[in-house]
Amino acid sequence: MMRIPSLLLASVIAVCAAQKPNIVFLFSDDHALQAITAYQGSRYAEHFQTPNIDRLAKEGAVFERSYCANSICGPSRACILTGKHSHINGFIDNNSSRFNGAQPTFPKYLQQAGYETAVIGKWHLVSEPTGFDHWEILPGQGSYWNPDFIQMDGSKKRFEGYCTDLIADKTLDWLKNRRDKNKPFVLMSQHKAPHRNWVPAARHFDLFEGIDLPEPETLFDDYANRSGALKKQKMSIEKDFFWGWDMMFHEKTPAAAGMNDGLPNGEYRRMTDAQKAAFDKAYGPRNQKFLDDLAAGRLDAKDVVRWKYQRYIKNYLRTIKALDENIGRVLDYLDESGLAENTIVIYSSDQGFYLGEHGWYDKRWMFEESFAMPFLIRWPGVVKPGVRSQALIQNIDYAPTFLEAAGLEIPDDIQGRSLLPVFRNDGSAPADWRKGLYYFYSGEATHRVAAHDGVANHRYKLMHLPDTGEWQLFDREKDPREMHSFHGDPAYAATLAEMKALYQELRAQYKVR
Repeated sequence: MMRIPSLLLASVIAVCAAQKPNIVFLFSDDHALQAITAYQGSRYAEHFQTPNIDRLAKEGAVFERSYCANSICGPSRACILTGKHSHINGFIDNNSSRFNGAQPTFPKYLQQAGYETAVIGKWHLVSEPTGFDHWEILPGQGSYWNPDFIQMDGSKKRFEGYCTDLIADKTLDWLKNRRDKNKPFVLMSQHKAPHRNWVPAARHFDLFEGIDLPEPETLFDDYANRSGALKKQKMSIEKDFFWGWDMMFHEKTPAAAGMNDGLPNGEYRRMTDAQKAAFDKAYGPRNQKFLDDLAAGRLDAKDVVRWKYQRYIKNYLRTIKALDENIGRVLDYLDESGLAENTIVIYSSDQGFYLGEHGWYDKRWMFEESFAMPFLIRWPGVVKPGVRSQALIQNIDYAPTFLEAAGLEIPDDIQGRSLLPVFRNDGSAPADWRKGLYYFYSGEATHRVAAHDGVANHRYKLMHLPDTGEWQLFDREKDPREMHSFHGDPAYAATLAEMKALYQELRAQYKVR
């Protein structure tokens, strides 16, 4: 057998690697479209920008009809890894599911095709990562301050600092120093932010002070004209925040504040004395003013809700400020190193989030704020800069997209569709593209959101609540805030029938029992 000189072999490997694009998947947790200025209509744009995430929209494409298949952290991640809906990949909810790492995933397929694979940051799938040459992950939800990271040998190491900064540090270290420069790579850099309980970096403690950020028009939604199940949830800004965990108090607040016991601010407990001093200097006076105003009778019930909303939204956006800064660090390195020319960069999040809409925080419901998820992509030479796509896409599409981008065949059991035909069509859906999306939520006990599934197309959304047998039909063109279900309106009888037919069609297509 002819032997190839080692230097020549290395050269051949490098040339072959250069023909396959690298993939950098930048991912966050609970990032609402309303908090990304690349998405038109952000109500915070006057006071808050995401310039680094927006770079991807300017240099690539932003998908404005991007959705999750199951609006909870773990299930969404399982859908992304497998390209399959929750009932197929087995990770149904965060309460009882454990990801089966033996099943096929896109990192495994890419690894077999010669890619080096890495995941850094939030994993949240209970079992250890499989299919990765390198991983370093947060345990469970992870911590914002002085976080622990699980190492590949199973040990935990604590690192002093702010989690978002540390994940970016580790991401850059892997890109610069740890990867095999002769292989194409896929890197999943996955952040905790902006997940609850929204503790910012110290440099952002005072961001937005002296400013009242805009409220959503539906902050005081009375849930009329829709299922009674909406009133039974436990993710209400008015009733369900904890005085320690969510609202940043150290001691129990008066009953009039409408805040719950039970969850202290665990992030504060992790801080060093110096970190605690900075936190107390920022939040102490603000907390005392609220308590003084409450005691003096200067705040009525709606004023208290508004105060809680301001405390929530400011901290939420502060965590995103650090996220955006650190995404900028990664993008800068890709540009400066020359990697950007042959690297697909995607920014996404596991789902959207309620920023006071319907009086809520959290996710789960199929209403637009949590059903919609960000998807921005830069791919020089393939994705045209400045594209704003209206194609219906879902997180089960990521896996087949990555496989086709790497030149691999897409297995028949993957349920998503590769987005490359959309990319090549300047963001427009090709003629044979899907006509609707299927959504499922199991109804886990957390936050008491009713089990439901449903379908959506470009205009209409149909939800089914199996426990009550109810159907809910929304017309997003006439009612973009989804304040009225038209399921019983005779004028919508034909539409209801069409959406029920789509519901049955997609359930059959995706093998939903």
